[in-house]
Amino acid sequence: MTSTTETRPSPVQRLRGLSVEAMGFALIGASGVVVNFGLFWILNNVVGLASLRSNIAATVVAIATNYLGYRYWLYRDRDAASRKREITLFLLFSGIGMLIETGTLGFTQYVLGLDTSLERLGGKFLGLAIATVFRFVSYRTWVFKAMPELEDPEVVQEAELLLAAEERPALAN
Repeated sequence: MTSTTETRPSPVQRLRGLSVEAMGFALIGASGVVVNFGLFWILNNVVGLASLRSNIAATVVAIATNYLGYRYWLYRDRDAASRKREITLFLLFSGIGMLIETGTLGFTQYVLGLDTSLERLGGKFLGLAIATVFRFVSYRTWVFKAMPELEDPEVVQEAELLLAAEERPALAN
């Protein structure tokens, strides 16, 4: 029996990994914000669509673009075994985020009376900030779950041997 040292990441390493993840989330989110705010402004100020409808349409488009970034770039190494579950949870939490964002915009516009074009953008920004925190926590916790770590080194070694054995016939062809 071989003795091994535990390979769990230290708290500093975990914090560093979380900060890298948060930066990736922010980068993808920033591209979604550009899509969201740009489309919102066009629909609301150029097309003349009501602000809450403009917000919902713009947010739906941003959700779709963000999903592609999260799944195929930021969380590409996460468990994708159940894509149907992942998409369902992503849409559920994104929908809740959209309700947070739209509710905040509606509150600032209809309750507080902030109804100029710039004030609507401010209300949308506030709602988006609150919804972003909610989305980050829910996506990383429930949607894009990390692959389970194998803690037994003997199991890891056995799995690597099995994978290597499966690859050999494929290489011979």
